[in-house]
Amino acid sequence: MERFTISLDENLATGFDELINERGYANRSEAVRDILRSHLRQSAEKRDAKGSCVANLSYVYNHHERDLAERLTSIQHAHHDLTIATMHAHLDHDQCIETVLLKGPVKRVRAFAEEVIAERGVRHGSLNLVVVELGPSHTHIGATHSHRHLIPRI
Repeated sequence: MERFTISLDENLATGFDELINERGYANRSEAVRDILRSHLRQSAEKRDAKGSCVANLSYVYNHHERDLAERLTSIQHAHHDLTIATMHAHLDHDQCIETVLLKGPVKRVRAFAEEVIAERGVRHGSLNLVVVELGPSHTHIGATHSHRHLIPRI
């Protein structure tokens, strides 16, 4: 294990200690390791347009916006092969949140998410993408088809 020292101004150190307490880290080192892993993974995923992924696309929209719900549904149908499931919830009389679970090629999943988020009337769109490797194909006893597991890259 390598060690290094960092210097933080008082405000940043106080904010970091508050984050550590909120998230339940035992110490600063655990928090820094977790933050670095997350940042490195996100950075690699943004650079990597190859391979497969699983993802969660969440967005908020006003369902009164002209034809927006229909446009969103049409986009999802056009990419039905990427969609695992969709959850829809009403936030108030006007606003809805949808979460779409996706799997497929990274490039296509990102393009789908960007298309949805760019739709006029969509607000607060966010994509959480996890790059995966395809495990070996196998068949369960008595099954009529084989399948592959998705193994998240660490």
